[in-house]
Amino acid sequence: MSAIKTVPSVSVTYAQTGASTTSNELGMRAMQERAYEKRGEQYLLIKSPPASGKSRALMFIALDKLHNQGMKKVIVVVPEKSIGSSFANEPLSKFGFWADWHVEEKWNLCNAPVSDQGKVKSVGAFLNGADQVLVCTHATFRFAVDQYGIEAFDDCLLAVDEFHHVSADPDNKLGAHLAEFIARDKVHLVAMTGSYFRGDAVPVLMPADEARFETVTYTYYEQLNGYEYLKALDIGYYFYSGAYADEIMSVLDSNEKTIVHIPNVNSRESTQDKHKEVEHIIEELGDWLGVDEATGFHLVKTSDGRTLRIADLVDDEPKKRDKVANALKDPNQKNNREHVDIIIALGMAKEGFDWIWCEHALTVGYRASLTEVVQIIGRATRDAKGKERARFTNLIAEPDASEQMVAESVNDTLKAIAASLLMEQVLAPRFNFKPKNADSGPEEGFDYGEGGYKDDGCNVGYNKDTGQMQIEIKGLAEPKSAEAQRICKEDINEVITAIVQDTETVERGIFDEEMVPEEITQIRVGKIVSEKYPELDAEDQEAVRQHAVAALILTQQAKKVILEDAGAQSSGGAGGQDGEQVETMNTALIDGVRKFAMDVKELDVDLIDRINPFSEAYAIMSKTMSESRLKEIAAVIAAKKVNLSMDEARGLVKRAIRFKAERGRLPDITSPDPWEKRMAEGVAFLAKKKAEEQNA
Repeated sequence: MSAIKTVPSVSVTYAQTGASTTSNELGMRAMQERAYEKRGEQYLLIKSPPASGKSRALMFIALDKLHNQGMKKVIVVVPEKSIGSSFANEPLSKFGFWADWHVEEKWNLCNAPVSDQGKVKSVGAFLNGADQVLVCTHATFRFAVDQYGIEAFDDCLLAVDEFHHVSADPDNKLGAHLAEFIARDKVHLVAMTGSYFRGDAVPVLMPADEARFETVTYTYYEQLNGYEYLKALDIGYYFYSGAYADEIMSVLDSNEKTIVHIPNVNSRESTQDKHKEVEHIIEELGDWLGVDEATGFHLVKTSDGRTLRIADLVDDEPKKRDKVANALKDPNQKNNREHVDIIIALGMAKEGFDWIWCEHALTVGYRASLTEVVQIIGRATRDAKGKERARFTNLIAEPDASEQMVAESVNDTLKAIAASLLMEQVLAPRFNFKPKNADSGPEEGFDYGEGGYKDDGCNVGYNKDTGQMQIEIKGLAEPKSAEAQRICKEDINEVITAIVQDTETVERGIFDEEMVPEEITQIRVGKIVSEKYPELDAEDQEAVRQHAVAALILTQQAKKVILEDAGAQSSGGAGGQDGEQVETMNTALIDGVRKFAMDVKELDVDLIDRINPFSEAYAIMSKTMSESRLKEIAAVIAAKKVNLSMDEARGLVKRAIRFKAERGRLPDITSPDPWEKRMAEGVAFLAKKKAEEQNA
């Protein structure tokens, strides 16, 4: 077995305050209380991580809308039948609330053993009946709207779970229906999601519709910081060569409660025989003893004498798989840590799947959807007694420049790295950026580190209760419009998602040695922002761009500080081989952000724009891949490179005009400053193209 190359993961540590798991006098946890405060809003978007209690938050809000806001009915819409159980009866009054949540059995259509058409008829009967709560799938709801029209749902609360399944794409029926409901303005909408972005980069809602929603955001950092038991989360990716089945045991620890997601049968990583892959994993774990009659779990004896209980959700035989799936959902076993040890899945055990004991989410192969990655990681981020550490591992086939599908191979690797970059952002504290000026001063609740607030420098403050970081940046543009302010406050991670999903941007950022950082931070990110938010004016687009770049750069520079400190404290550098992790890396990103901000002479926008946001990704890859392999990959990407496109030239010209306004001259093509030279090249390129058009 060849050695697994370990890419160091950033391990974020949390304070274990217990705040996110403690209930108030109404039986509400922190996120639920925050959402309930907004219960009077007609359109409400709840962005909150898995296990934060979105289902119960909806129950509280829905009951208030029925009893106090004139709503006649509540329809809860979920993406798949298995999630319907999250909205089953709850005795909320037992915990202090003034009413209980009750769904008549016949109106939980996720459990109904009838055809799609039969479920649509049931929706019609519900709308005309006296009962008030119905639960159905996205598909059933779409068919019902087609059948009865949007008017039939007037005065209803529509609660859409896993809202990222909705899309502004005209072909997305659910998205089209919701746009119609918003236009008619006769319903209330509560949208809930743990990952408010889509893997295909299509917006969930059109900007005009999205602007009507009041947003409740509860971050991953707040959630994990407020846990009682879980205190550290590791994110790592590991490259392998050959067949993954031969190398998986290098990262699969049978002592950890693990969900293994094997690769899609159509992916490069798959052997095209998923059943043999499962068999191989089981054989590697130990000696097969048989199948437990009650649950359908495989019983496997390890070399040290333990008996593992392994759930196989890959098996296509419906009777077997349903037995295993039902055993995993058994409510009587929810708090039994010994019920199951390892779950092997392919398309199942992702969103809506609740196994609090999961310590390791191990995914083989890249996932095309960043949404899917976030959802998979969410399987390991539940709080449970005795569970102090959790991790997500992405096992990725090493790019091989000799392969026939080399471009696909490199692309898959970059997407896996992009997913890691995004998750580092999602798990970090929430950044509140402020311009540094003469009026700047300390704010109550923020700790500004040793020596306190400094009037003569840019400060970094941290509020341990809210998990927010306040960072002063000289020259930072402030958003003017309400929509731009909302984006900078609530949606910066969505902007970063769009950045890391732009393959060409990531390629150039990692492998183009001639690339000037400003081409990424100003031109390419500027273009991404303008295309994502065309309704914003140029000033607000620039403000959003600066906030997004600052968030991405600061997280990556903090990671650099953490890894450098880890390397300095260990003889083996930042990471070991064969799955060995350096314990000293387990440092919160807060210290890294503060150290970076304090080490630079002055934290300003120009300095941030001069940092390549992908340089750390390259540094990590260079620790795990040979120089020759990196050169091969760089050559593949260089072969696709276009020296300068018209869009890039126009972007450079805009920056050149701004340069002239600031300095009283145009950029000089002979300048020793690479960014000034690149702007001048953009001006010359566009002038040449215009001259050619005129002479044609």
